[in-house]
Amino acid sequence: MKEETVTVILAGGVGSRLSPLTDNRAKPAVPFGGKYRIIDFTLANCLHSGLRRILVLTQYKSHSLQKHLRDGWSIFNPELGEYITAVPPQMRTGESWYQGTADAIYQNLYLLKRSDAKYVVVLSGDHIYRMDYAPMLKQHKETGADLTVACMEVDKEEAKAFGVMGVNERHQVQSFAEKPSEPQPLPNKPDVCLASMGIYIFSMDALESILEQDADNALSNHDFGKDIIPRLIDGQGVYAYQFGGEEGRVTQDAYWRDVGTIDSFYQANMDLLAVEPPLDLYQQDWSIRTYEPQLPPARTVSSSAGNEGIFINSIISNGVVIAGGSAQNSIFFPKVQVDNAAVVINSIIFEGGVIGEGAHLENCIVDKNVVIPPNTVIGVNPMDDAKRFQVSPNGVIVIPSDYQF
Repeated sequence: MKEETVTVILAGGVGSRLSPLTDNRAKPAVPFGGKYRIIDFTLANCLHSGLRRILVLTQYKSHSLQKHLRDGWSIFNPELGEYITAVPPQMRTGESWYQGTADAIYQNLYLLKRSDAKYVVVLSGDHIYRMDYAPMLKQHKETGADLTVACMEVDKEEAKAFGVMGVNERHQVQSFAEKPSEPQPLPNKPDVCLASMGIYIFSMDALESILEQDADNALSNHDFGKDIIPRLIDGQGVYAYQFGGEEGRVTQDAYWRDVGTIDSFYQANMDLLAVEPPLDLYQQDWSIRTYEPQLPPARTVSSSAGNEGIFINSIISNGVVIAGGSAQNSIFFPKVQVDNAAVVINSIIFEGGVIGEGAHLENCIVDKNVVIPPNTVIGVNPMDDAKRFQVSPNGVIVIPSDYQF
């Protein structure tokens, strides 16, 4: 599969809806799940699916992302034709940065043609899911498609936030609507629609042709959803692939989340704390790889005041010390410290965070290396919180890395 396929991961978006977590880092580099970065999930899917020629298209605030790729993903052997390569904008087709998803691929078309690949897998670096791409590629070859789009079933109301596919009984795409007010349901399921996941497989010839046409169109948005997919549908060469089936090397979780907002990011993390999490990080035959520094094990310890360090239903990473404080239904990244009598509930604390003595946090995301002063209360009084911090529509409070108490 690797000889005839090249993979492109789009990892250059601004991620403004995830601000302030993206104020100093690219969205795919945002920490997730206690020890990972968001992009690790897409890269792990590639690794387990046998896709080992990967171009990561970076753009905005990409330093931490490129450092993470170097430290955690320098695992392929170039002598065997394997690689994960970060590709920043190189202005080969003009003097502009990437103007859209299609333009990002077009600006690097020379790399794709140089690979001699027959098929191009295009993925996003900012979704959380587990998927074997091999069955999708198999279907793409069998149908002779120009483009295959991975889709999932969603109810009609939820479908209004997605690109919705209309298909026939052969899964051939007949129509596509971006965020429609009246989504088209499946023929045999009147309350269910087929939503695009932003996962594409192109045949190289079709991709090259359509991108060159799009580049010459001054009215185009240079976007896959708005421009490329509708044009290919007219040629009857687009097929839908059903996500979450039984085919592939591993049974899929059928869990997919676009963590593009603070609320969706927070909820996807909280999903990991369920008794039976919809995305199982402990699935041994489909592990999620990442970079992990050499740190001592996490520990709880009694404080000098006699309080026991405790955590309940939480994810606690290496290097964490809970010294007389408590954590409940929370996620701690490496090197977090919780001091005496501090309480953390329903919160996510990024690496190096310090929760001072007697502090109380609820429904918070605390960015990297933030020190919460002793006796600080956040997440109890909404009016006070809104004066100091960014608060999401669902009441999640974000303390940015540069906040000064």
